[in-house]
Amino acid sequence: MVDPNFIEVNEITGYWSYLSSIDWNDPWLIGLIAMHVLTTVTTLATRNHTNFQIFLFLILLSAAYCSESINEIAAAKWSSFSKQQYFDSNGLFISTVFSIPILLNCMLIIGAWLYNSLQLLVKLKRAQLLQRVKLDQKEQVVNAEHAKSD
Repeated sequence: MVDPNFIEVNEITGYWSYLSSIDWNDPWLIGLIAMHVLTTVTTLATRNHTNFQIFLFLILLSAAYCSESINEIAAAKWSSFSKQQYFDSNGLFISTVFSIPILLNCMLIIGAWLYNSLQLLVKLKRAQLLQRVKLDQKEQVVNAEHAKSD
């Protein structure tokens, strides 16, 4: 018995038609999406905790690195958790629902690191300028005292 919503690979003409062919109500896909949302919320909530974000970044990159192996295992055991066989040998599905969201979170972490680095650089430059102003003021006071004594 063939699922009436089933779309043959040759019927897919573009990426959007591919996305529309996915049954997004499959419980494991809902769980995967929830995991990605939770990861994004965690990434945003910990943007000022660099050590945790380094750990999260390394775990996310490791997961993306292992996506090919995950795809092979899921292709062999898809019937135990999914209604349809999504896991193609090219890895389009695993890239779409697993790797791309993970890599977007990694980019978000890198963006947070760049922002924090920029803020630190601004603080450092302000402190340097403030120190220079204080030194200039001390110099002016010393020069004014020397001018009075002459």
